[in-house]
Amino acid sequence: MNECSCIQLTEGKMMYRELEVEESTETRVIPEEIMEHLKSNQPDENMLFDLAELFKIFGDSTRIRIMSALFETQMCVCDIAELLKMTPSAISHQLRILRQSKLVKTRRDGKTVFYSLADEHVMQIFDQGLSHISEK
Repeated sequence: MNECSCIQLTEGKMMYRELEVEESTETRVIPEEIMEHLKSNQPDENMLFDLAELFKIFGDSTRIRIMSALFETQMCVCDIAELLKMTPSAISHQLRILRQSKLVKTRRDGKTVFYSLADEHVMQIFDQGLSHISEK
């Protein structure tokens, strides 16, 4: 016998339980109609890949610190470098990644390039993350 782990919704709470299933049979715990609904509503593989790539960008603390600074105001590389006590080269490298991921945008004023968050979605993702880790 194998053990099958599942999560069951009971009175609005998720419950974890172990089930014993025969090795020779494929036992499904959820009803067929729910399984079919889940199968037909799975996001496209390419979309899931892109989502995973987006979350990887948020996996670097330097990039998070840069985005946090850009919450307040647009900034140039030198100002961000001074704020975060890093070299302009290191900041430029991270900003390039953020820009390629469409998380920050640029505005040129003469020779100076100012960076800002690309849109409200970036703030929402950031805020949701903060809210999640602040839960007790």
